[in-house]
Amino acid sequence: MRTKAAVLREAPGEWSVEELELDDPKDGELLVEMVATGLCHSDDHISHGDITAGHLPVVGGHEGAGVVRKVGPNVTGFEVGDHVLTSFIPSCGRCRWCAAGMQNLCDNGALIMIGHQMDGTYRMHADDGKDVATMGLLGTFSEWQVYDQMSLVKIDKDVPLEVACLVACGVQTGFGSAATAGNVQRGDTVVIAGVGGVGMNAVQGARESGASHIIAVDPVADKQKWATDFGATEAFGSIDEAMPRVAELTNGQGADVVILTASIVSNQLIGQGLGAVRKAGTVVVTGISPEKEEGVVPGLNANNLAMMQKRIQGALYGMKSPREAMPNLLGMYRAGNLKLDELITRTYTLDQINTAYDDMREGRNIRGVIRFG
Repeated sequence: MRTKAAVLREAPGEWSVEELELDDPKDGELLVEMVATGLCHSDDHISHGDITAGHLPVVGGHEGAGVVRKVGPNVTGFEVGDHVLTSFIPSCGRCRWCAAGMQNLCDNGALIMIGHQMDGTYRMHADDGKDVATMGLLGTFSEWQVYDQMSLVKIDKDVPLEVACLVACGVQTGFGSAATAGNVQRGDTVVIAGVGGVGMNAVQGARESGASHIIAVDPVADKQKWATDFGATEAFGSIDEAMPRVAELTNGQGADVVILTASIVSNQLIGQGLGAVRKAGTVVVTGISPEKEEGVVPGLNANNLAMMQKRIQGALYGMKSPREAMPNLLGMYRAGNLKLDELITRTYTLDQINTAYDDMREGRNIRGVIRFG
């Protein structure tokens, strides 16, 4: 069948919207009609060359929601008409990590940047004869898409899919960075550096965990204001600007938790996080750096870590199993305890994808969403 999709043909480069040929689902796969997909920095990192795509051309997108329209052989737990969210970590349920409840670390995660499907073949093909890869084994920037059942999470049908799509990545990643990776406790002082589509949900995670002081840090004035709407108690333009207030609130000890959710987390920012956190405190690293970044992290040495007992904690997908986290987050939304509608600053058509990413990079959005149809 034919489908319109946003394709990256070279990196660095821009997205081009093209008609592609899409194969039928094979063993263990499903055909999904996409309703909406969020615009995440990870795809922008690929188009800018910060992350290397294993195969070009590639269809981007990994924060998607849609409706199952066809079920391939040997699919279990799904049927036509189901509402589904995508998971950029396909969880097998059998490896060491899945067995321990850490589906976000499934061994299949090693495949997500290779581009082809689980069986080593491609489902999308361009008119010039080239096979087309899919970001994270997903490629949600497409009107129709074929997914492995390991990459889908079924959800209830009462939440609009253009809202639900956000929990497929940004909400889960941000919320879990505070609640799980940071283990924020009632009464804590938390600093969150970078309050875009991920960091704003770290604010929500800290709020729901009972933090007394949530300090948002972002150079964009609008994001500082928006962060207070989502639960931040104060906002500043940089960690350096925030530090006198952190010291005042903590009797000079430092924040209990610092969460780094900036679009680019440099070694310098990690060093600032270490300097802002108290003894036995935690710095959560959620955002990424360019793959080839090297150099010293200021203040990082064995003496500092050992004598101050500080911890640097990486966080993938909010350190939560997507099959557990996504339904739970939607349950919080139903109960009025999680803001999702308010995260969507603007919606776009697929043809507007480059404009949408310009808006994201310029700080005009918390989260942009592409709506199909």
